Amino acid sequence: MNYVHIVALLAIVQFIVFSMLVGAARGKYKIAAPAMTGNEHFERAVRVQMNTLEQLVCFLPALLIAAVYWPQTYVAAAGVVYLVGRTLYRQAYVADPAKRGLGFLLTFLPTTLLVLAGLVGAVMRSLA
Repeated sequence: MNYVHIVALLAIVQFIVFSMLVGAARGKYKIAAPAMTGNEHFERAVRVQMNTLEQLVCFLPALLIAAVYWPQTYVAAAGVVYLVGRTLYRQAYVADPAKRGLGFLLTFLPTTLLVLAGLVGAVMRSLA
């Protein structure tokens, strides 16, 4: 089983769910498209969605590249930490944005680790 691909697809599913929650918040708080402001709770949902998209741009390539050079179980485990971090980030940000730190850290650290792992793996292979 390719755990890395499962984690990558779960990250995409997570983003889709966060996007759907923005749509639900738009309806709940009566924010007509294309408005992106008008209710603090709606704006929090949008910020979670956008921040998650920003993180995905780094996370997905890093995950897939690191998996070329390192055991997939370790790479996938780092991806699971990312997924948990994103969930915690969303829960905290929606409740109180000031408390989003742990979720952000559990997103940022695995992504940074995967970027470094991919870079080290690529350099090591090119020198071999």
